[in-house]
Amino acid sequence: MASIGGAIESVAIRGRLFAVAADADATLKLGGRNNEIQMNGDTTGRVIQTVVPWMTEGLEISIDNDRGDMEFLQEIADDGIAVPIATTLAGGAVYQGKGLITGEFSQSSQKSTCSLTLSGPGKQEQQ
Repeated sequence: MASIGGAIESVAIRGRLFAVAADADATLKLGGRNNEIQMNGDTTGRVIQTVVPWMTEGLEISIDNDRGDMEFLQEIADDGIAVPIATTLAGGAVYQGKGLITGEFSQSSQKSTCSLTLSGPGKQEQQ
């Protein structure tokens, strides 16, 4: 079967489902470890592993002011506690992890969207 690319379909943050703008080019990092090679003077090398968080960035989620979406997101950010997050890709694959809203976020009044970066410890796992 061929790979299916496209916009992320939706993201659920602490159980609340948000549609993702079709023109958003979001990126996913599963989390885990990054490897770096450091050389020794005798031309042998060492592998240095650094633990890195999972991350989904470049999300443009649809905001519904009538249901208090921005207040909900701010509450999540203010709490600073990892919550369940599930991201559904264009091909139907779902990646899930516990994480937080990281960095600044704001609502575009023209597009009624909010730019978000989500990140957390451990890994995002495909469900």
